Amino acid sequence: MNFPENLKYSKDHEWIRVEGDAAFVGITEFAQGELGEIVYVDVTSEGETIAKEGVFGSVEAVKTVSDLLMPVSGEVLEVNAELEDKPELINEDPYGNGWIIKISVTEAAELAELLSAADYKTLIGK
Repeated sequence: MNFPENLKYSKDHEWIRVEGDAAFVGITEFAQGELGEIVYVDVTSEGETIAKEGVFGSVEAVKTVSDLLMPVSGEVLEVNAELEDKPELINEDPYGNGWIIKISVTEAAELAELLSAADYKTLIGK
């Protein structure tokens, strides 16, 4: 299982990658594996500012629907349009083309509260 060191992780199984003034958010390889085949992504929060741990959307797998939670407070700048036609990108490439939203972080101090790759591995018992 892959846990890129350049990402931060939430206890709710989202990851965040900060690139300059923006950050990309998705779900971890562990989370997509637990959910199974992703068949639909529902994110209608583009343009909204959402607090840390607030719901920004949901993913639907064959057997379940799971809320997506913000790892840090931020404004949703963009939703990955590719997921509309190819939700399986989350299963195939969770840390690359399977990103879900791009945000502007509004509370940078919250990034320090997230888990490192090593801490996340400990959380999930890997």
